[in-house]
Amino acid sequence: MCGIVGLFLKDKSLEPQLGAMLSDMLVIMTDRGPDSAGIAIYGAPADGRAKLTVQSAKPTTDFAGLEALLKAADASVTVELKSTHAVIETDAAQASVVRDLLAQERPDIRVMGSGDSVEIYKEVGLPKDVVSRFGIRAMGGTHGIGHTRMATESAVTTLGAHPFSTGADQCLVHNGSLSNHNNLRRELVREGMTFETQNDSEVAAAYLTAEMAKGKDLGEALTSALDDLDGFFTFVVGTKSGFGVVRDPIACKPAVMAETDQYIAFGSEYRALVNLPGIENARVWEPEPATVYFWDHEKAA
Repeated sequence: MCGIVGLFLKDKSLEPQLGAMLSDMLVIMTDRGPDSAGIAIYGAPADGRAKLTVQSAKPTTDFAGLEALLKAADASVTVELKSTHAVIETDAAQASVVRDLLAQERPDIRVMGSGDSVEIYKEVGLPKDVVSRFGIRAMGGTHGIGHTRMATESAVTTLGAHPFSTGADQCLVHNGSLSNHNNLRRELVREGMTFETQNDSEVAAAYLTAEMAKGKDLGEALTSALDDLDGFFTFVVGTKSGFGVVRDPIACKPAVMAETDQYIAFGSEYRALVNLPGIENARVWEPEPATVYFWDHEKAA
């Protein structure tokens, strides 16, 4: 049993409040998963810049002198430290060079997410502590997703926490269990995908990344997942400009959605949505089984 939330803003005036609203939604879901928690926040991309959100189990050691080290690859690099995480900003053209240098010189640092706009923070512990640790409430953005985990099939670790990110500005949170993830993992490895954990949810994220690399948008990739993924699942997925939801054909995992002129919201339970502005006038519904819901800031669903 896990708790997942998501918020896609239509009203730009709410963007400064995204982190606060998403944090409240996630904390309410604490009893669905007290083992670990995580949030992905999508902000406005800076022209020509790229981000890496990284994590270390030994931040005092691994983050010491990090900015100076990376400036060897790009003099414009900046590093913002946030507890066990750091956000590295670099020239987009130098992002791969910076990432290679990071892997070579600080191999114990792990990349949580990368792209033009996403920042991903996740750690072992209660949602309220994770939210506080990384200052999530003060963050603004256009959309975001979150997860609080009750581990059932793998260890409780930072890398095993959600969201999982396997592509630029892409991430996924999952409630459920996949039955064909081992076979699918082998197929994806043959296609060039790499994995950090044995978690079945990481396989789902990598599957969507691989499908979008073939030219599909998020909605099309989620539609393909209904044919190719076996098991029980509710996915909430973020891309640079998009937000998608899908449940398996049996839809045994709880889910509720709400839409107003200001936002689209998802929660494992309705109580995750009760503090959102205007929720009393929202259109509220349970997402149908085997049905893709997909919104994009750059185009119609």
